This record gives sequence, C-alpha cells and structure tokens, in this order.
Amino acid sequence: MKITDLLSKESILLNEPVSSKDECLKKMVDLMEASGKISDKKLYLDAVYAREAEGTTGVGNGIAIPHGRCSGVKEAGLAAMTIRNGVDYDALDGNPVEVVFLIAAPESSGTVHLEILSKLAQMLMDEKFVDLLKSAYTAEAFLNIIDKAESEKDAAVKKDVSDHNTLSSHLILAVTACPTGIAHTYMAAEAIEKAAKAKGYQVKVETRGSGGAKNILSEEEIEKADGIIVAADTNVPMDRFDGKRVIECQVSKGINKADELIETVVHGDVPRYKASGKKETAEKDSSGHTIYKHLMNGVSHMLPFVVGGGILIALAFLIDGLAFDINSLSAADRANFGVLTPLSAFLKGKVGGVAFGFMLPVLAGFIAMSIADRPGLAVGIVGGSIAANGASGFLGAIAAGFIGGYAVNYLKKLSDKIIPDSLDGIKPVLIYPLFGLLIVGLVMVFAIEPVVGAINTWMNSALASLSGANVILLGMIVAGMMAIDMGGPFNKAAYVFGVASIASGNYNIMAAVMIGGMVPPCAIALATLLFKNKFTENERKSGPTNFIMGLAFITEGAIPFAAADPLRVIPSCVVGSAVAGALSMAFNCTLMAPHGGIFVFPVVGNWLMYLVALVAGTIVGAILLGVLKKNID
Repeated sequence: MKITDLLSKESILLNEPVSSKDECLKKMVDLMEASGKISDKKLYLDAVYAREAEGTTGVGNGIAIPHGRCSGVKEAGLAAMTIRNGVDYDALDGNPVEVVFLIAAPESSGTVHLEILSKLAQMLMDEKFVDLLKSAYTAEAFLNIIDKAESEKDAAVKKDVSDHNTLSSHLILAVTACPTGIAHTYMAAEAIEKAAKAKGYQVKVETRGSGGAKNILSEEEIEKADGIIVAADTNVPMDRFDGKRVIECQVSKGINKADELIETVVHGDVPRYKASGKKETAEKDSSGHTIYKHLMNGVSHMLPFVVGGGILIALAFLIDGLAFDINSLSAADRANFGVLTPLSAFLKGKVGGVAFGFMLPVLAGFIAMSIADRPGLAVGIVGGSIAANGASGFLGAIAAGFIGGYAVNYLKKLSDKIIPDSLDGIKPVLIYPLFGLLIVGLVMVFAIEPVVGAINTWMNSALASLSGANVILLGMIVAGMMAIDMGGPFNKAAYVFGVASIASGNYNIMAAVMIGGMVPPCAIALATLLFKNKFTENERKSGPTNFIMGLAFITEGAIPFAAADPLRVIPSCVVGSAVAGALSMAFNCTLMAPHGGIFVFPVVGNWLMYLVALVAGTIVGAILLGVLKKNID
C-alpha cells in the first residue's frame, strides 16, 4: 500500500483561502466525506475536535496533521489542502499553517495504513518536499509529488541500512509516543533520526503508536547506547534504561528541537535513570501540574470501580424495590434493603458492594504508584484502606496516596545510600513495602485520621444538624456543593455525605446530591441550544452531548465549559443545582442508590417530582448562563 492509495483527487484542495482554524478543519472534513472514507460525518468531526482539544496538531514549519479515530470511519483515508497565505492554527511554533493533511483512522483495523501514515508524517519533515506540495496547482501534480517522494524515501531507507556501518561509533537510541499514536509519534522519530545522522551518529528510534510498539530497542542496543531520548506524552516502559543517560521530554520537543536533544544526549550533563526511583530530569513539570497528574492517575483508575459497582448496587435496589413494598418492611429489613433477594444480594453484596469498597484504596494506590512506580502501589492501597475504614474518607485517601508515594521515593534515595548494590533485590520486596507501610500507617493513624477525620465529622455533623430543621436548606447546600468544583473536593465531600446518609437510612440527602450533580451538564447542554451566540462553534457542537453525561450523573462533562469561563459558568451551575436540590427535598424525593443517574430513577421515591426538580434546576442554570455569559464576537 502507498500513500496515494489513501489519498484521492476528490479529497485534495489547493491554494484555498481560509480565515480560521475552525474553517480549516471543517473544510478538511468535507474533503474526507467527499472521498467516501467516512460513514458518520458528525461523529468523525467530533473525534477530530476531541483530538485537537488534547493539543494542537499544528506541528510547526507550516504543517498541520489533524486526525480522528472513531467508528464513523469506514476505511483509512487522507485529505489534503494547501492554504493561500497560511492560517493561524495555534501551531507549536506559532507560525501560520500552509499545508494540512487530515487522517481518518478506523476504530479497529490492521496496522498497514498506520505504517503508511507514519511514512507521510516523516516525509513532511523535509522542507523541500513541503515546498513542492505548496507549489502544486493540480491534484494530479500533488499526487505525483507524493508518489515520487515516497519512492525516494523507500530507497533512502534501504541505503541507510547498507550505510549503517559507515557511521561513527556513537549510538543514540530514542522512544517516541503521543496520545493517539498516529502522526506526532512518527514525526518526532523522523526528526531525531535526521538530526543524529546529520552528525554522523548511529541511531535507532522505537515508535509506540496506535499499531503498537515498532522497532523495539534490544537489551544489547540499550547497553551500548551513549544516551537515550524519550520524547513521549504517554507512559513508556522505563525500567529497561536503568543506569543509562536518559532525557525525557514532550513529543513536540522531539519534533522541533531534535538537534538540541541529540547534542545534549551526546555531550551534555544528562542524569542517569534509576529503575528503582525517579530520576531528576532535565525538563521538569511545574509542581502544580505534577500533583495534578498524580491525582488524575488515581482518579482514572478509581472511576471504573465507582461506576460499575454503583450501577450494580442500583440494580440491586431496583430488584428489591420491585419485589417488596419498602413501607411494609420491618426496620431490620429496611436496613438490609438491596440484599433481600438472592439476585440483589449477589449484585450488591457479592459484586457491586465489593467493587465500591475498592474505590478509595485504588485511588490512593495509583496516586502513590504514579509518584513512586510499582513500589508505591501496595503502600498507597493500604493507606487508602485506612482512610476508607476510618473517618478521613475521600480526602484521607488522597492524602494517603501522596504520603505513600513520596515516602517510598524517600526510602529509595535513603536505601541507595546505605544499602550496597549487591542487595538491590531485597529493596522492592522487603525494604520499600515494610517501611513504606509503617510510615503511611503511622501518619494516617496518628495525623491524617484525627485531623481530616475531625473535619469530615464536623462537616457531616453540620450538614446533618440541618436535616429536620430545614431540609430544603440542606438540599440546596449539598446539591450546590456538587456544582462548585464538579468532581473536586467540594463535590466529593457532598457525595460522600450522601453515600454515608444511605447507610444511616436517610435517603433524601442522596437524592439531592445526585440531582445536584446532574444539573450542570444538562444546564450547559440546554444553554448551548437556547443561547447559541453565547458559545463558540465547538462548544455548540459538543454541548448537546452533555445531556447524556448529565442524565448519567457524570458532572465532569461540564468541566471544559467551566474551565473556559469559570466566573460565569460555575455560579450559574451552582444556582441551578441548588434549586434542584431544594425542590428534591421539598418534594420528599428519596434515593437508595449511590450512583446511576436516570438509570436508577425506578428506585427514586416520588420519581415524577424528582424529574420536575431536575428540569427546573436545568432551566434555571441555562437561563443564568444565557444572562451572564457574553456574546461571542
């Protein structure tokens, strides 16, 4: 297969005037549709914009390679456009983009097309090739330029193999990887290869793209290497580089600063990587971003336990709700509601409840693992279990993850100084778990549990004291808290309070909590339909999907909108959620499931009025968004 097998004349547009990045992407998707390679244009367009939201595909030197992978693609394809006078594309180097190649990748397919696309990405690193593309005035000429360059590229690869022994004794290794693994991975590989060969060095680059790892570095090559460059925005297996001089950087730096990286890895002061710990890298994240990455690593691993376990629990409540009239049950049976039938007992007691119980240990464990690699996992899990079984709860589990991770890192550094290398084998199986567990246990039991537990207890007591005296105010508070940070500490504190109230037999608080979490995405979705002039085109397109997220009780769907305009979006959502929570309490709605959104409405007490409360809160939030947000110019 050749590049021109993926690119047809119908999907090429030359010397086109384009005024914005948004217009550019739309025209490119239109070209892709004309090629017949996509079956669902909207789904594919959303995938392209979603990739762009992760980071610009304007890779510099006047080139952009947007791409989308989704089920709306029938077969792999390319579309191409040259832009008259260029367009501002938010490219990595800040320069206008003049040549754009759009990639369509099927959700599941072989790897042949990925190899072809990686070759194109590498060819685009050649300025002469790009200049020829810009000078083409017909689609046929454009295709001929690509065909000729591809043949020369294949011949050059064969020549590189035969000339390998004429290079210097310096061997540079590299690994490149980007989140989608389609374009940037291979462009960085090409740039590093060119820079190394220009200096007369031997070079080998392992690419970790969508089709899996290619050109994998061998143990012998790693042993001989003068230095290793890891240009990646995703996790790369690093333990194999123990003791080697390693530079870690973003994949964009591999594309744009390959010469600098090669010079540094050969002649610069490059730290040696230690598999038992974190090396000091030449390029560090800010402390805030580092903490955020560790926290998100824990949250992403925790969510499957919460969602899967929570919905199974909700199904158990639904089954018992269909089998029994809760008002006729004894106090003891009410306390066991959700496990009264064999099926519900299996769903909640044997599976769902067990999964839910892993929530905090997994959160803490993977925060610690993000900080200290595998030795941190067990320490974090135990710390999270202490929080889960104690009074500190969610906040305590977060603290346990960071305490456990940094404690293990400290143990690594200390043991490197006082334990001889001949005993390295006992460190991960004895030293780190033994003393790591001791440290996290002592800090959790004697510091975090008393302090954070007291805060949680105070918060729960303060909220509980409102019930009975003013349940409407209580509903406003807990529902409003769900919208303050949409998945952050306030949100989680209210959620944990709702879950705890279920255990104590108070089901109306959980109802207010869940409806408070459902309103923000729903309000934003409605606002994008009612007040189109208040939102960007991208926001209008992605807005309606928030109905699905809101109805499924995924508050985080509102985060991109809140992050873009927090001073207007967050207050609007808080007020809308508070209204819904107050109405839920006023209507005496109840909920026995800790999750599930609209899927657990059958187990909601007074569900019809609960739906009314949700609609009312959504409308209030949407109207406030329409009033507070400014028109888009």
